[in-house]
Amino acid sequence: MAQIYTWLMRIAGALIALGLLAVLSLYFLLSRSLPDYDATVEVRGLTAPVEIVRDNANVPHIFGQAEQDVFFGLGFAHAQDRLWQMTVLRRTAQGRLSEVFGPRTLPIDRLMRRFDIYTAARSSVEAQDAATKAALEAYAAGVNARFAQINEDALGRGAPEMFLFNAPISPWGPADSIAIIKLMAVQLSAHLPHEVLRARTALMLDDDARLRDILPDAPGTGVAALPEYASFFAPGALPRFTQTAEMMRHPLMPAQPPALSGASNVWAAAPSRSAAGGTLLANDPHLGFTAPAIWYLARLELATGGVIGATIPGVPAILAGRSDNLGWGITSANLDDQDVFIEQLNPDNPEEYRAQNGYKPFTTRRSIIEIEGADPVTMTLRWTENGPVLPGTQYDLAAVTPAGHVASLAWTALSPRDTTLSAAIALMRATSVEQALAAGERFVVPAQNLTVVDGETIAMKLVGAMPRRTAAHESGGRMPSRGWISDNRWQGRYPYSANPEFIAPEGGILGNTNNKTVDRPFPLHVSYVWGDTQRINRWQRLMQSREVHTRDSFIEAQLDTVSFTARSLLPLIGADLWFTGESAPEGTPLRLRQEALTLLADWNGEMNEHRPEPLIYAAWLRALGQRLAQDELGPLAPEFTHHDPIFIERVYRDVEGASAWCDVRQSSPVETCTDISRLALDDALVWITDRYGTALESLRWGDAHEATHDHPVLGSVPVLRYFVNIRQSTSGGDNTLMRGRTIGTGPKPYLNVHGAAYRGVYDFADPGSSVFVTSTGQSGHFLSRHYDDMAQLWRRGEYIPMSLDPELARAASVGVTVLQPAP
Repeated sequence: MAQIYTWLMRIAGALIALGLLAVLSLYFLLSRSLPDYDATVEVRGLTAPVEIVRDNANVPHIFGQAEQDVFFGLGFAHAQDRLWQMTVLRRTAQGRLSEVFGPRTLPIDRLMRRFDIYTAARSSVEAQDAATKAALEAYAAGVNARFAQINEDALGRGAPEMFLFNAPISPWGPADSIAIIKLMAVQLSAHLPHEVLRARTALMLDDDARLRDILPDAPGTGVAALPEYASFFAPGALPRFTQTAEMMRHPLMPAQPPALSGASNVWAAAPSRSAAGGTLLANDPHLGFTAPAIWYLARLELATGGVIGATIPGVPAILAGRSDNLGWGITSANLDDQDVFIEQLNPDNPEEYRAQNGYKPFTTRRSIIEIEGADPVTMTLRWTENGPVLPGTQYDLAAVTPAGHVASLAWTALSPRDTTLSAAIALMRATSVEQALAAGERFVVPAQNLTVVDGETIAMKLVGAMPRRTAAHESGGRMPSRGWISDNRWQGRYPYSANPEFIAPEGGILGNTNNKTVDRPFPLHVSYVWGDTQRINRWQRLMQSREVHTRDSFIEAQLDTVSFTARSLLPLIGADLWFTGESAPEGTPLRLRQEALTLLADWNGEMNEHRPEPLIYAAWLRALGQRLAQDELGPLAPEFTHHDPIFIERVYRDVEGASAWCDVRQSSPVETCTDISRLALDDALVWITDRYGTALESLRWGDAHEATHDHPVLGSVPVLRYFVNIRQSTSGGDNTLMRGRTIGTGPKPYLNVHGAAYRGVYDFADPGSSVFVTSTGQSGHFLSRHYDDMAQLWRRGEYIPMSLDPELARAASVGVTVLQPAP
């Protein structure tokens, strides 16, 4: 027995030793790709040495004798820290993810091949101005220099993910950077799914007023009535409801549901409204959370001076940031730059579609998708005069496409002469508001509200190509329309002068929360679908509550978590429920409801992560929306994951008879809105107690509202996910200025999946006091200390210095990389 025990101990010891050896070997292999920030590297493609000084937050400050060399250095730095992210973004834009990830990403590749944005990006290279072409070529050379260094020095394939997904990396080119800009347009554009959802909802509802309830317009002048969608086609051509395939939910899918399509905040103060007498600017663009974040901080020393701010890996431009003379911020403009067209097929030849003057053949091209571990798939891509043809399986298009028809898409992002990157690089060189607005003329997609400040002036202008429609368009661009009718087709684009602008307002304050900015009649309307009707109210109150503002007051507004929506809706939906009757016995559902109402009655609407009230409120509002919509919309109801607060307000104020939503048509009694409020609150409390228990005062909003900075590829892998995902309890909510958009579906509907992955506040009375931060860290390597070193700062509402002082960067640098021209 002793001998057996001895051998078992030896075997166990050997297994432990082998395990430790395997872990150490794996660590050694993975750590080989950690960049050495304190090195001198000889590279080809430089005209003179480049210095990359990384400050204590690992933000690279790049210095060179020529601008092209500085862009080369940015490409090298991006590839050092975000190589995997860059290659995945490029593959997504190309529709080539399945070459690495196999059949699971095939739906993404199919969609991206149909959009064909990479072909448009290649064509757009020649449309750039000379300075931008030079920057693109130098940047690509810098990325490729890092590729060469990885190969020559055996640096662990450049990123740890490369060991799991070993696929060749092709050299970087100018088209790759333009394609990533277009890929951002895919993420930020939501008019296509909005059009389809409006058409599907119109087919389900019998009353146009109910359509205005569930899909309300932003407050302002009313919109002229539209025809019923079914009237566009023969009677019976479209059923009231068609079950369609759900849009693929995958971390790498760039196309997002409308509720997660994009948002942002920006505000500016003129010297007259600034305590220190200089202009102020705050900006926090909102995108889906990932690890690493999509943003990468950098400082470039250009011929016109230093610029610092947020870049996207793969793109050689500061997209939001400042120089010594100018600050600029961006918010999604919600410009209606997409239209769905229903194209009629020739009944005698399905390879032809109906044009304005008879039938004509589709433009076609075959495309082959290579798939890891499976046979290749061959697609036939088709285009009409309006744009690419999309299958009915994507965006629920089958539900609004009659038999004998197909759907096509017109979209400014498909332009083969996209000069957005030229605009971005010209903006970095601008030294005044006037020059910055002039640079915006070349902006195409994604459409943004560009807010700029110099030492004296503040301004905001919509930048992006605005499609020119005719006033006779049958759906006003709000629903799919017939592609063969000339009045429905685009007539080019409006001149840049038609884009809304606000320069030096008398009040001295400018801002945008994706709210409605103009009230112009169609077709100069900009949009019918705006990204916010709630946050703007809180912002107005904060801005007007002070005569003058400071950097700190702008930070305070950026981090504000008070929900205007909660403050305005709770008195409506709970009007007849507060303090009714005697206290119910302990442990009964009625007692639990009374406790919940008591908590909410004393609540100020602050969506604080440590409080119970935000969770009760959010669960109540979600259950209420579900109860209101389910009866009328039936199987379409799950499409509405985030009900517009204006819908709830219309119902409870009975605007145009909207209280009809409260009566359950399939039951004999006539339910009141008070009945539905009470039932919804009970639903919410059942959901809460099932998950968190009955001690309501012990609930924490942050337990449900975790920010999910997840690795798009490794984030769901057992064990590995604990190393690559960054999860944090967070404050805020769907409609707070510090926006934490909830996922809205699944067993954890309140996960925070979308928000400000970049925050910046710039003070031109003291530019050196400007601050910024991202939601994760600079590095994409999960073994690096810079992978998540900004995450807790971001969560706590803290920032890092945003200085252009080179000596300050050197003083506490984590390393200085010197790039020397190779002999």
